[in-house]
Amino acid sequence: MTTPTTIDVAPERRIALYEAEFAADPHAAYARMRAEFGPFVPVDLVPGVPATLVIGYAQARRILNDPLRFPADPRVWEQSVPETCPVRPMMEHRPNALRSAGPAHTRYRSANSAAINAVDQHELRTVVERVADATIAEFRDAEGADLLTQYAWPISFRVLSALLGCPDEMGRRIADGMAKIFEGVDAASGNQILSQAVADLVALRHRQPGDDITSRLLAHEAELDDIEMAHQLVTLYGAGIEPLTNLIANTVLKVLTDDQFSGDLHAGGSSVREALDTVLYTDPPLANYCISYPPHPVDVDGFLLPAHQPVVISMAACNNDPALGDQRTGSNRAHLSWSTGPHACPARPHAYLIAETAITHLLDALPEMDLATAPENLVRRPGPFHRALAALPVTFPTASSV
Repeated sequence: MTTPTTIDVAPERRIALYEAEFAADPHAAYARMRAEFGPFVPVDLVPGVPATLVIGYAQARRILNDPLRFPADPRVWEQSVPETCPVRPMMEHRPNALRSAGPAHTRYRSANSAAINAVDQHELRTVVERVADATIAEFRDAEGADLLTQYAWPISFRVLSALLGCPDEMGRRIADGMAKIFEGVDAASGNQILSQAVADLVALRHRQPGDDITSRLLAHEAELDDIEMAHQLVTLYGAGIEPLTNLIANTVLKVLTDDQFSGDLHAGGSSVREALDTVLYTDPPLANYCISYPPHPVDVDGFLLPAHQPVVISMAACNNDPALGDQRTGSNRAHLSWSTGPHACPARPHAYLIAETAITHLLDALPEMDLATAPENLVRRPGPFHRALAALPVTFPTASSV
């Protein structure tokens, strides 16, 4: 009988996912990981916080579809991590679908799915187009813009706030707290800001219910209490602002720099859809996540994953696993960027519609837009989870000069 390879290795052998070098060229790092470790890689999410990064596509799919051996409940793991740990707010237990297992997960998932599925797609497209028009108007008379902060982020923030029935003031506090959590800088403070703001939103929709996701969650037969409600909203905002912002920005960058798309920008929506699929395959906005916490050591393909240590799925690496061979194509939507299994993203069609509409609208409004710097000068923000630009500067003729 073959003895499985233990993944819980000495600290000096673990790969640091939090360094700027990893953010600058993660695919080169994944190739080195694959050569040295195979499909399971010992990593540090931040100094002193070990995890196993899954970079094999087949192994990831099995894990994501095996909630009994790989539950998403981190409460035992939390006992070994200080509250000041910068990645803890992204990983800690919350009474919501993302961080629960068993009947609790079923209850939370049913409430979220019902509230999200009631969103009218035609109305959503209209909202995105209206927000896109207003957002572009804010910088249209300039000679350039940072599309990350002046377009992708405002689109994500404003559209999600509209879907959740969230006033601007509360939404800005929520976005501020969420940004701190994703960055891992002052994350504890961000968690406090976020918690108070979503509690205020829940209280508002108790008093003034409307046709929005928050109100539908409150009215659902799951009878979520206020604490549970707040944590559903944390998940929705976490999945809705930062990853959607990065999806829009990463795709616009792809369109502006890849001849496959830039030569046919305005031939129709197909090129935008293909660019989105390509980015979701090669550069997904949430590159490493879908975290589980096995309660017992688990042998997967001869690799022994330790108990109560995070197992992190690298969607970016798995999508580009050489073992997939000819299946690796941007037009094939079998990628893992929306996850799969019981924790797959329930808002996939909505996120896709928002991103596609926002990008198409931008390209139609600014047909002569160009990147303001060489692509190699763009900086990626470090962090173990996201694939995010620090800025996306572009230039274009002003409206008066066209």
